[in-house]
Amino acid sequence: MGIDFGEKRIGIALSDPLYTFAYTFVTLQNSASIVIDLKKIISEKNVTKIILGMPSTRFKSSEKLSEKVLKLKSEIETMLRIEVILWDEEYSSVIATERVKESVTKKSKRKNKGLIDAQSAAVILQEYLDTN
Repeated sequence: MGIDFGEKRIGIALSDPLYTFAYTFVTLQNSASIVIDLKKIISEKNVTKIILGMPSTRFKSSEKLSEKVLKLKSEIETMLRIEVILWDEEYSSVIATERVKESVTKKSKRKNKGLIDAQSAAVILQEYLDTN
């Protein structure tokens, strides 16, 4: 499972059973129940590992978001007992935006930020799959 963490929304991507390609799955609202929501998906989809996007440390503005990502990582590992790997997400949103522009014909649908969040999660997961 790939996760693109955002303060408002969290994009989720999954891989095929052979761990060859990543695909968008869903975008969840970031709320106090996010770990419970993730637990349902992990259980239903037999997830064995999570690849969690980590904001670049090159930007000072990413520090607070990085702290929240690390907190989510800790909560998932503690409460759900599943391995979480941090992955640099520096260009995932840019790549995701380009993919959405290429694949979604209606301009109004391209503005759906949830679509971009899920696509960003797929980019993160695909990068991980390609290196393993």
